[in-house]
Amino acid sequence: MFVDIAKIKIKAGDGGDGAVAFHREKYVAAGGPDGGDGGRGGNVVFVADDSLSTLADFRYKRKYTAQNGQNGRGARCNGKKGEDLVIRVPRGTVIREAESGAVMADLSSDEPFVAARGGKGGFGNRHFATPTRQTPRFAKSGAPGEAWEVTLELKLIADVGLLGFPNVGKSSLLSVVSEAKPAVGDYHFTTLTPVLGVVRMGEGQSFVMADIPGLIEGAADGVGLGHDFLRHVERCRMLVHLVDVAGSEGRDPVEDFEKINAELRNFNAQLAELPQIVAGNKIDLAEDAQRERFRAYIEKQGLSYFEIVAPIRHGTKELIDAVAAKLASLPPVRQYAPEPVPLQVPQKGAKNNFTVTVRDGVYIVEADWLYKILLRTDMDDYESLQYFQTVLQTSGILDALVSQGIQEGDTVSIYDFEFDYVP
Repeated sequence: MFVDIAKIKIKAGDGGDGAVAFHREKYVAAGGPDGGDGGRGGNVVFVADDSLSTLADFRYKRKYTAQNGQNGRGARCNGKKGEDLVIRVPRGTVIREAESGAVMADLSSDEPFVAARGGKGGFGNRHFATPTRQTPRFAKSGAPGEAWEVTLELKLIADVGLLGFPNVGKSSLLSVVSEAKPAVGDYHFTTLTPVLGVVRMGEGQSFVMADIPGLIEGAADGVGLGHDFLRHVERCRMLVHLVDVAGSEGRDPVEDFEKINAELRNFNAQLAELPQIVAGNKIDLAEDAQRERFRAYIEKQGLSYFEIVAPIRHGTKELIDAVAAKLASLPPVRQYAPEPVPLQVPQKGAKNNFTVTVRDGVYIVEADWLYKILLRTDMDDYESLQYFQTVLQTSGILDALVSQGIQEGDTVSIYDFEFDYVP
């Protein structure tokens, strides 16, 4: 089964906890704290895999969790880092944050994408030793790994998209100009899934053509198969629009052309602006008047027009040469730029989940949502630091610190970020 969209939950590994331990050695009376740090949690990494062509595997497994980091131990032994979880997806998969729809990554290249970062390991108690606190009996917990619900959306990477009503000859054309072997039959919806074919023009010259399942009127509203596959046209650099000039199924070729373009506009207005070359197929079944009427109409639209009989390759070379020439002047295949994912911003007066723990005079603040904001805060940037301070204020964390008795100069620890409290 061809599946080109899926929703899954991913969770990076949590960092291991730091250890509380003290050095024990014969003839060493006071060895001091030597608790090791926790290991970092594993990341969740997406990688494009050309051996995959569908997202079907994600129909049966919806939750993916990376390995947690191990806890620290005594003798300054740090915990082992959690292993990364590598998720392989078809090339051309776009990853979006499910709630906002923001694009997190476009897996069109070979570069892996770290979708969820593992939490940092907590510090062992040796980090908290000071001249006035020589035997700290506490350590920090590991930070939580990032967690997201994401939508995977496969958008095929093709230079040229073949468009047209069912049974106009798209599969036949693709089968004679490339090495692809799509199903060819004299009935509607012969093609149930998109089919890619590489058209070779000579040494070092080729382009990818996609046979998109037949569209019908109302496809953009979910009628027929077209609504499911129009997303695969979005990457195409140009379109080849096939029309049955003979009207062999009782349809008017001019109306067919207009209806398909209307569906493109309804689904995505940018698709209708893509360069088009029109191919009039089945001219062997058409009368001269039919052929001339359609040619005049297309040329009036300012579009290039070619007549073909796809099964016997008549006119296909001229068509493909024109497509290759047009592609040479067009920008490369579209890639989706990453977008910032909106974070959960605490509201003043709302119940924001966090904990404040006091250990040996250190005020330790923990909250999963706060860690995500901390990861994206540049502490060397004044405006970014001011925003983080505002978050602490609106979330009620500063008020909670005051209620716990914090005094000026006391240490506040938020995961791996520490600062002295200034009222």
